[in-house]
Amino acid sequence: MAKDKTKGGAKEESWGKFFRDIAVILLLVLGIHSFIAKPFYIPSDSMMPGLLSGDRLLVSKYPYGWSYASVSFHLAPKFAGRIFARLPERGDIVVLEHPGDRTDYIKRVVGLPGDTIEVRGGVLIINGTPVKREQQPNLIIPVDANTPSRGEAGGSALDIFAKQDAQGRMVLDIPIIRETLPGGATFDTIDMGERPSADEYHPNGRPYTVEADHVFLMGDNRDGSADSRFPISAAGLEGAVPFDSIAGRAEIITFSTDGTAKWYNPLSWFTALRSGRAGTDLTPERKGS
Repeated sequence: MAKDKTKGGAKEESWGKFFRDIAVILLLVLGIHSFIAKPFYIPSDSMMPGLLSGDRLLVSKYPYGWSYASVSFHLAPKFAGRIFARLPERGDIVVLEHPGDRTDYIKRVVGLPGDTIEVRGGVLIINGTPVKREQQPNLIIPVDANTPSRGEAGGSALDIFAKQDAQGRMVLDIPIIRETLPGGATFDTIDMGERPSADEYHPNGRPYTVEADHVFLMGDNRDGSADSRFPISAAGLEGAVPFDSIAGRAEIITFSTDGTAKWYNPLSWFTALRSGRAGTDLTPERKGS
């Protein structure tokens, strides 16, 4: 009888150790995910041309200090303040909690506290000066299951750039404008020409002043991004967002897939990989630095 009791106790202790180990592993993962770095998936075309739908990124949590938004899976209640706070620089790509539904957004910082922002005819104006814009060669992007356009009606505003290449493949032939912000950050944006949706919200032909402890965010696909220019009712950010809502900074593309991977087919995990995107540094080039 004593022998059986000893066996039962050992079994209970074994199960207890198993659950303790699982709890420690989960806490460790949550800690790393919340305070050091986390993966991020790009689900849309709002940050094209630099980021494509299907890209997987590494987002660091520590460059700006930590706030409620740093805690992964939106587990923390909202509270004011950051620990070891440091403002982003213009040009940084940041992940943030949407002020309405707390979903994750990814945008680029274009305005800092005290800046005045305007958008006129698609041209970004900061503190009364239009940002430097340089026409670049068109960017050719193959159409796949993760691109926003398949040349089909209603697919995307980028459908207007869909065409067949010399080999008969569908591609997007996208006009690119390289912008340089005050401070020297330079990056590529998509220029779709005059489109009325571009200037609908705060910077509609008048200066918008970024409040203290806030940043003004825009997507690089300027006519396909719900950002600080648009109200929450249009899935936008309703002006500049509180610094506390920034969760981290996008650092590097780890890998990218074309949308054909199937969870039940391990071979497709490899055939779906897009070549040439893994390892892409997302830190903007800074002229003069």
